[in-house]
Amino acid sequence: MPDPIVRIDLNSDLGEGFGRWPLGDDDALLRIVTSANVACGFHAGDPSIMRRTCETAVERGVAIGAQVGYRDLAGFGRRFIEVPPGELADDVLYQIGALEAFARAAGGRVGYVKPHGALYNAIVWHEEQAAAVVAAVRAFDPGLPVLGLPGSAWLRRAERAGLTAVTECFADRAYTPEGTLVPRDRPGALVHDPGVVAGRCVRMARGEPITDVAGDPLVVRGDSICVHGDSPDAVAIARGVRAALEAAGVALTPFSQV
Repeated sequence: MPDPIVRIDLNSDLGEGFGRWPLGDDDALLRIVTSANVACGFHAGDPSIMRRTCETAVERGVAIGAQVGYRDLAGFGRRFIEVPPGELADDVLYQIGALEAFARAAGGRVGYVKPHGALYNAIVWHEEQAAAVVAAVRAFDPGLPVLGLPGSAWLRRAERAGLTAVTECFADRAYTPEGTLVPRDRPGALVHDPGVVAGRCVRMARGEPITDVAGDPLVVRGDSICVHGDSPDAVAIARGVRAALEAAGVALTPFSQV
C-alpha cells in the first residue's frame, strides 16, 4: 500500500454566480478551502464577482486558480462544444488573463489553472482540445501548475509540454470502475451525505480504496481534493472533509504554494 499523504490541498469551484443570481456560499467556503477555482466569465462569473472572490481569497490566504471553461453561460459550461483548437486556446488564454487582472488588483496572482465541467471531462480523452488548453497555459505562463484527473490526456500532454501536472480527486462525485467521473445525468453521480464524503476523503488521502459506482474497490489518489461549491450541502461537506482530514493527521496546504 502507498505511504499515506500527510499534506493535501482542498479546492472548490467558486465565483460561479452571475449578475444578480448568486450560486453557492463563497464566503463560507473561502473560510474552509485552501484553493479557489474562480470562474472566469465564460461559463459563470462576471467581473464584479471575480473581483470580490479574488479579494476575499487574498484576504484569507486562499490560493487563486483560473477555472476555465467553454463559452457557455446558458449551459453553465456543462455541455460539450466542438471548438476549433485555435479558438479554444484563445478562449482559455483570455479567461486566465482576465482573472489575473483581478487577482493582481487584489494583491494576489493566479496560481494554477483548472478546466471546468464539460471541458474538464472532454480533455480526459479529447487530444486536440487537451493540446489547445495546454497551449493556452504555456502562452500565458509555462510556470503555472495545472489541475486535472489522473491519467487524462490533459495532464499527460501538460507534462510533455513541461507544465507541472497536479492530480485531483473528488469528494462528492462517484467514480466509474475506470477511475473517471460518473456523468452528472446518471443516477448516483453525486454523493450527498457529509459523513460518507468525509470518510471517502480520508481513505483517498491514505491511499485506501473507496467504492466505485459498481460497488467494487477503487484506489483514487490526488494532490488536491475538490468539493463542488454549487452543491446544496457544499459548506457542510467541506467542513466535514476538512475536519476529518485534520483529525486523521493530514495537513491542508495549497498545492500551488508548496
